[in-house]
Amino acid sequence: FIGDNLRFFKDSFQDMVKMVNECKVTVGGSTEEMKAELEGLMEEADFDYLVEEIPEAIDQSIEGVGRVAKIVRAMKDFSHPGDNEKEPSDINNCINGAATMAKNEYKYCADLELELDEALPMVECNKNEITQVVLVMIVNAAHAIQEVLDNSEQERGIIRVKSEVADDQVRIRIKDSGTGMPPEVREKIFNAFFTTKEVGKGTGQGLSLAHTIISQNHGGIIEVESEVGAGTEFIISLPIKSLETGGEADA
Repeated sequence: FIGDNLRFFKDSFQDMVKMVNECKVTVGGSTEEMKAELEGLMEEADFDYLVEEIPEAIDQSIEGVGRVAKIVRAMKDFSHPGDNEKEPSDINNCINGAATMAKNEYKYCADLELELDEALPMVECNKNEITQVVLVMIVNAAHAIQEVLDNSEQERGIIRVKSEVADDQVRIRIKDSGTGMPPEVREKIFNAFFTTKEVGKGTGQGLSLAHTIISQNHGGIIEVESEVGAGTEFIISLPIKSLETGGEADA
C-alpha cells in the first residue's frame, strides 16, 4: 500500500514538473512582468532544488519500503504457526531469509557474500529450524568479526555463505574473517551453555541448539574448521531425503 502510493507520487511529480516546464515556455513569450512574476514564484518555492531532491527522496523511500517488505516476508516465513513438519524445502530460501533477519547484526561490521547453487535440489527438512541454524551462524560470525575490529585498524570483515550439492547431501558453508578459535575452544562450542562471550552477551545455547537441530532432528552433520587469527567456517551437511521418508532405504 505504501509502496504503491510512493510510486504514484513519483509518476505524478514527473507529470507536474513537465507541466511547469511547459508553462515556463509559454510564459517565456509573454511580457517581462509575467516572466518575472513566474521566476519569483519558482525561486520562492525553491523549484530547482525540489525537482532534484524530491525524486531522489521518493526513490529512497521506495527502496526502504522494499527492504521492510523483505524483512516482514522473512519473519512471516520463519514464524508461520503450525509449520513444524518436514517438507521439501528450498535451502537457498532459508539462507536468504536468515541473511535478511541477521542484517542488523552484520551491516555495520561485515559484508555478506552469498554463493548459492541455483540448481540445489529440494531438501526434506523443517525449513524454520534450518533458517534458525543459519541465523545463529551469521550472527555469531558478525560478533567474531566485531571482536577483530575492536582490536585492530581493520574497517570491515567478510561473511561468506555458500550452498552446494555433495553426493546425496546439501551443504551450507558459513565462513567468517573473525577471531578464529583455538582447539580447546573448538572442542566445546557445541556444549550447552558454553560461550566465550562476555557475561550478558551470550547464553551459550545458540550453537548447542544448532547442533541438536542438524544432528538429531535432521540426521545431518555440523562441522567446524577454525584457526586463531584466520576466521572460522561451519559446514552443515543435510541429507536430501529425510530418514523418516525413506532416505535410508534409497541410500
